[in-house]
Amino acid sequence: MAEENTIDNAKEKFSEISVAEFFSKNKELAGFSNPTRALYQTVRELVENALDATDSHGILPEVKIYIKEVEPENEERPARYEVSVEDNGIGVPKTVMAQAFGKVLFSSKYVIRQTRGMYGLGVKAVVLYSQTTTGRPITVVSSQEDSNFVYYQNIKIDIKKNEPMVVEDGQLDKRSSWHGTIASAIVEGDWTRAKPKIIEYVRRTAIIAPYAELWLVTPEGEIYFFPRATKKMPKPPREAKPHPHGVDLEQVRSMLMSTQAETLLDFLKEEFQGIGDKTATEFLRHVGLKPDINPKTLLKKEKLKDLEALVTALRNYRGFKGPRSDYLSPIGEELIELGLTRMFKPEWVKAVTRPARAYQGHPFIVEVGIAYGGAIQPQEEPILLRFANKIPLLYEEKEDVSYKVLTNIDWSRYGVQEPYQLAVLVHVASTKVPYKGVGKESISEIPELESEIRNGIHEVARSLRIYISRKAREELAKEKIVSIAKYIPEVARSLAILSSPPEDPNRYRELEPKVMELLISKVAASIEMPKIDGRQEDPRLIVERVIKGVSIQEVS
Repeated sequence: MAEENTIDNAKEKFSEISVAEFFSKNKELAGFSNPTRALYQTVRELVENALDATDSHGILPEVKIYIKEVEPENEERPARYEVSVEDNGIGVPKTVMAQAFGKVLFSSKYVIRQTRGMYGLGVKAVVLYSQTTTGRPITVVSSQEDSNFVYYQNIKIDIKKNEPMVVEDGQLDKRSSWHGTIASAIVEGDWTRAKPKIIEYVRRTAIIAPYAELWLVTPEGEIYFFPRATKKMPKPPREAKPHPHGVDLEQVRSMLMSTQAETLLDFLKEEFQGIGDKTATEFLRHVGLKPDINPKTLLKKEKLKDLEALVTALRNYRGFKGPRSDYLSPIGEELIELGLTRMFKPEWVKAVTRPARAYQGHPFIVEVGIAYGGAIQPQEEPILLRFANKIPLLYEEKEDVSYKVLTNIDWSRYGVQEPYQLAVLVHVASTKVPYKGVGKESISEIPELESEIRNGIHEVARSLRIYISRKAREELAKEKIVSIAKYIPEVARSLAILSSPPEDPNRYRELEPKVMELLISKVAASIEMPKIDGRQEDPRLIVERVIKGVSIQEVS
C-alpha cells in the first residue's frame, strides 16, 4: 500500500493553461521583465497600436503620449503611472472593442500583412501587466469617423479563459468631429530609469515617420513635440495570401477548415499567392494527389500522411513563383533622408531601398540610410538606428543582426575615420520579421536578411566614399585657390603701376580694376572644382571671397 502511494505521489500533475495565463506568468517574454522595461514597453505597445490605426489606413498620424505618476513608490512596490496614448485613427468599433483589447491572439492584425504588431499580443500584454501588478483595467475611449457616439469601456482579461471582462461600459454623444482611440493603463514602472529610453523611442519614431505629429508629456510636465516634417506618407500595407514556402502543418490545417473551395485544385489557386491553374496542376501531379478531391478530406485522421506530404511539398516545390512584395510598405529613400536630416543635421545623408527578397517564403525589404558629419557628435562606434516595420528597436542592440553586420564594416575603406561622426539606419519591412523574442527588440541572423543588410550598408557607404573623396579634392582645390588668390590684389596693383606712363603716374588707378579682373579670370579658369552630389562650387566666387579679405596700402 505504501508503495502505491509513493507511485501516485510521484506522478506528474498536468493542467491546461490559456495563452493569457501563460503570458501573465511569463511577462519577461513580452518585454515586461522589470519596472523600467515595463514602462517603456507599455508606451511602445500603445504607440504602435496608435500608428497602425493611422498611417496603415492613409491617415496622417497625430499621436499624443501622456505619462503621469498616480501613486509614489513605497517599500513594497515601485511607483505607479498612468500611461495614455491618443490617436486620430480609424477608431475601434464597439462590437469588437472588448475582444481587441481583452483577448490574446484576437486581432484584426493577425493576418499576413506588414504591421508593427505581432502575435496578436501587443496591447493585451499591457492589459495583463496592468491587472497583474496593479489590479486595474485598461480604459479605452474610441469613436469612428461616421459614428455619432464616443464609446468607452474598462476592460480586464479573464486569465484562466483568455476572455475579455468589461468592468464598465458606456457611450456619450459626440459633439465634435474627433475620431480615433485613447487607451489608458495604470502600470508599475521606474520613470527615472525609463525616461531616456522612452524619449529616445519617440525621437526615433519621429525619424522613421517624419509625416507624424508626436507629443510626449512627462510626469514632470515636460513637453516633447516633434512636428510633422512632410505630408508624404509611405503606401499602406495590404493583406496578402500566404506563400506556399512559408506555411506549416497547422496553418494549412486551419486553411483547409475554413476554405470554401470544393476541389484541391481550387484550394491551391484560391488560398495561396502565386499559384495558377497550370502550376497547381503540375504541383499536384508532382505530389501524387488528385486535383478533384474535396480538400477537407485531408483533415481526416486516415489522411494525415497525405496532408503531411502536401505541406512538405508546398514548402519545397521549386515551381512556385517567389513571394510578392508589392503589399509591403517600406519607408522610402526620401522619407528616411528627411528623418535623418531633421534629427542629426548632417553635412551628408543618403538612403537606399533594396530590392525585395524572401526567406522561408516570407518577403522582406531592407532599407539603409547613412548620415555623416555636420552636427553628429563623434562616437567610438557609429550610431546604429534599428527599425522593423517602422518600429524603433532600442534594447538588445548587440544581439541584433544589424549590429553584427555593422561591427564588421571596415569604415576606413570608405574614408571614414575615428571618432565616427556617423549614424547608420537599418529598416526591415516584412510580413514576418524574424524577431528573437516576443519582446520584439532584436532580429535573428537569417542569412538572406544578413546579406541584404550588408549589401545595403555597402551600397550607401560607396556613395559616402565618393563624397568624402570629392570633398577632399575640393579642399585641396580651395587651398590652391586661396594660396594664389591672396596675392592677386598686390600683383594687380604692381602691374598697374608698372604699366602707367611716367607722365601720368596716377593712371594705375584706372588700370588696376582691369588687371584685377584679368587675374581673377585666369586663376578661376585654371582650377576645376569637383562635383559633389550634383553640386559644383564656382572657383571665381572663392577667389572673390579671398580678395575681399585682403587689404593693401595705398601708394604714396
